[in-house]
This record gives sequence, structure tokens and C-alpha cells, in this order.
Amino acid sequence: MKIKIKIIVCSLLAGVFASCESFLEEDNKSGLTADAYYATLEGIEALVNSCYTPMRFWYGKENGIALTETGTDIFTRGNGMENPPVALYNSDLSGANDPIEFYWTRFYSALNTCNAAVERIPDSPLAENLKPVREGEARFLRAFYLWHIVETWGDVHLFTEEVKSIQETATRTPIAQFYDQIFEDLEFAVNNLPPSSEDYGRANKAAAEAFLARMYLTRGEDALASRHARNVISDYGFSLVDNYADLWDIDNVRNPEIVWLVNFTADLVLNLELETPDDGDDDDDDDEILLRDGGNNSHLFFLMTYDQLPGMKRDIQNGRPFARFMPTAHLLDLFDENMDSRFDATFQRVWYCNNADNAPEGMQVGDTAIYATKYTIPQAEKDSKTYTVIDRSRTYDDNDAPRVRDRYVSLKKFLDPSRQTISQQQGKRDAFVIRLAEMYLIVAEAELNLGNMGDATEYFNEVRRRAALPGHEDDMEIAEGALDIDMILDERAREFAGEQLRWFDLKRTDKLVERVRAWNPDASPNIQSYHRLRPIPQAQLDAVTNKSEFQQNDGYTR
Repeated sequence: MKIKIKIIVCSLLAGVFASCESFLEEDNKSGLTADAYYATLEGIEALVNSCYTPMRFWYGKENGIALTETGTDIFTRGNGMENPPVALYNSDLSGANDPIEFYWTRFYSALNTCNAAVERIPDSPLAENLKPVREGEARFLRAFYLWHIVETWGDVHLFTEEVKSIQETATRTPIAQFYDQIFEDLEFAVNNLPPSSEDYGRANKAAAEAFLARMYLTRGEDALASRHARNVISDYGFSLVDNYADLWDIDNVRNPEIVWLVNFTADLVLNLELETPDDGDDDDDDDEILLRDGGNNSHLFFLMTYDQLPGMKRDIQNGRPFARFMPTAHLLDLFDENMDSRFDATFQRVWYCNNADNAPEGMQVGDTAIYATKYTIPQAEKDSKTYTVIDRSRTYDDNDAPRVRDRYVSLKKFLDPSRQTISQQQGKRDAFVIRLAEMYLIVAEAELNLGNMGDATEYFNEVRRRAALPGHEDDMEIAEGALDIDMILDERAREFAGEQLRWFDLKRTDKLVERVRAWNPDASPNIQSYHRLRPIPQAQLDAVTNKSEFQQNDGYTR
């Protein structure tokens, strides 16, 4: 595995450009070697803090969302999507895919940063009582990156020692060995991290135990998954927010349901990301450090182009519409909006006139300008309206394949009305990584797998009741004998749409191919069983010297 030392050192030292909270404020000590800097108290703290930075390359970013939400049963490509192959599983999904190569590089760089922290902490000048805490953070984050690596690419290269020189060979490490390391790291984190932290966003025991529950569920260790998820529910003071819509209030992001999140900030100076591109050769002299706008950009990607329709112009409240991703008709159909509050909390169906200059005759500012619906409306009724009607027949064909990709019911829960201008891409919204609702659904799935239908239904219904419109709590509950894995997947779609979990959920339950073929007409003709893994970047395959031993994942031609 060719990992260039200059890139590694830069990634460890230069986290100042991705800082968001006080505990992440790192300081680039120009002129110091890594060994000298990390032997200082300030340096070792900066090293641990830099382990967090890659999370902001993944969460709230276009390609991170594309790799986890599109190409599933609930999202497909909008007309602005810049990486269609991951949504379509067509022949262009190959080792030449730039975003996949980007995350391969970032995740392995993150892994090496965590390895460096774990190795250096014992001999560092940290206080003895703080050493296991910081090591617990580094191990928790290492487990997180390892999970993304192994689930994305399978039995690829695993290393747990800091790489300080170019490695020209790579090995195929069994998936089980990856998980052995993940569990070892998470058990250490659970045993050594404090239950909570004053530095919001710093890893703690609650986050580690919640992620441990997710990992045990992933590996089919259902009893352990249920036990740890129950601990998170009962032992740390978390609670479900009463109103699902309140989760997405930009002023209520830090609420009692959030087990762990990735910090972002409204400070545009701090919302920058460091990039150290590799020019592909062995000469590091031409490598440069680049900066690009950061922040949480998820508010951009799920919005249809409302600003192109009569009576409308772009504004801060309705967001900047990139139209990258659109819901499948199946996702919309999963909701009964007459009793489930999550439909209106998740989607925008109405846009109100904010532009009198291009409004139809008789329409005033504040009147309905656009109405989007998952139902088909008779043409005569549509013709009778002053406003634009985007009904099912305009967006989807009879087989639910998209007819257009820029006019649709839009996912709104990531909107950021705190932005300063209508063109600002950087958002301050923290990205939710683990919510308490997931713990309830982990218990439900684990107990279902164990055959304990009573417990499974009880925890499942807790999430359903919270989602109910007032007076419909009983309507939202299901009977004990009704629960099955597809109902849990449907519920997870309603609860977590857009939150970068869906691809992993379908893969864990071995439902990816089945549900994509059933509910995603864009991807259904192309998806095959081998698409449960992504292609290894061709640049990586070209770089290793043991090419006969480290080859492309099955099914991909290059």
C-alpha cells in the first residue's frame, strides 16, 4: 500500500483548517518534525484532535451522502448529481471513480492518524489519568474508520501500526479480522472513556457503546447488540425528542436524543477543509496543500429547483437547490402522512410566493406558488390552479421511474436558515451520527432475530409512537405478530432518510439487491450481488507491486 509520508504528516499536522469546536483547535507548528511535535503535550493533543477531522469529509458532504443514500431503495439521482455511477451501478462504476478513490485515501489516512495516536499516547507527556481517555478516543475513531473501510471494500488491507514510509505491497485481510480489531478498540473505548464530555462532539462512553451495539448487530451478535443498545437507552440520560420535527430545528441541534455527532460551525474561516492531493507519481515535490470550503453541505443536495418556477426566487429559507438527490416514489409511499408526523417534518410540499415580479396573474407574495404531491391529480384540477402543481404523474412514470429529475417533493430536514446569504454553501448544522432512536430499532431488530417478538415489538413501537401525529399514537402501533425485517427497514427509512445509514442497513440485512430491484427503477436493471462492495481504486491497484495478490474486487473490470 503506497502511503506517502508527506501526505500523512500534513494530514496529522494541519487540522487547524477543519477545526470547529474549542477542543479541535489544532496548531500547525511549522518547522517541527512529527516526532518532535507529538512528543509535546500540545502536539499529542493536536494528534488526537486530528483523528476527528476526516469525519467532516464524510458527513454532510455530497459524495459521502451519494455513497450511502443513493443506489438504494429510497433515493436516486437528481438532475444535478455529479457522480451518477454510484446511484446507477452501471459500467462506469469502476476503480476509476474519483469519489471512491477520494474516500479510500481519506479513510486510510484517518486510520494511520489513529494508529499514530494509539502508539504515541503511552509515552506522551499527557497526565497518566488522561492517557487511557485519549487512547479511547483514538481507538473509537479507528473502529469507525475501519468499519467504513471493511463495509465499503471488504477484505482489503488492515494495519494497526503507524506507517512512516512508503509501503509498496498490500494484503487481503479477512473481514472477520477487521471486526476483531473493531471490537477490541470499542471495548477499550467503553471501558476507558467517561460517560459524557464537556467538549460537545468529543467521543465518550455513550457513543462508544452505541457504536458497539451497531457493530454487534452488523455481525449478527444479536444478544450483545440488544444488551448494549438497551444500556445506551437506560444509562446515560438520553431521551427521544417529543416532536420529531424539533430534531431538525437549527437552534435545537444539541438535544437529548443525540448520542454522537460531528461538529460544524457557522464561522466561515474555520469551515475550511485541508486537502493534500496526490499527483500519482512517486515524487512528493509537486504535492500541494489545497483549501476548499467546508461546513455541513447537506442542505444543498436534496432540494428541487423551486427557484426556476413562477412566483419564486431563491431565498435563504427555502435553500440553495442543487437537485443532486431525489426520493424514490417508494420512499414517499412508505409514509402515511395522515398519522405519521415525520412526512411533513422530512419533506417540503409547499413553496410560498416570494417573487411578485414573475408571479402569475392573481398570485401575491405569501400565496402558494408550488404544490408537490406523491399523488396523481386530475389534469382538470391542476389546470384550475394558479400555482404550479407537481404531482406524481409529472415526476414519475407509471413504473415509478423518474420522468423528470428537477421537480419533486424535496427532503427539507437539513435546511439551514442560519446561512448569511442565498449563495452560501457552508452550513453550521452539526451532523447526527448516532441518535437514540437507532438504539430502539437496534433492540427491535436484534430481538426479532432472536425470536423475542414481544421485546422487539415493544421497542419498535416506541419509535412509532413518538412519530405519531397527536391522537394517532394507537394507530401507529403494530401488533406483535406483524413485525418482520422489512417492516424494520421501512421504519428505518422513515426515521433516518438522508442520514447516511441506508446503504449499510440494506447490506447488513442482505436486502440491498432485493429492495433496489423492487423499488429503484433507475438502478434495478444494473445492480448485482457483487455491488455489495465498491471497486478498489485503480490508482491503488497500480501502485502496489504484488498485483497478482492484491486485485480488484469481484465483478469490477478495473
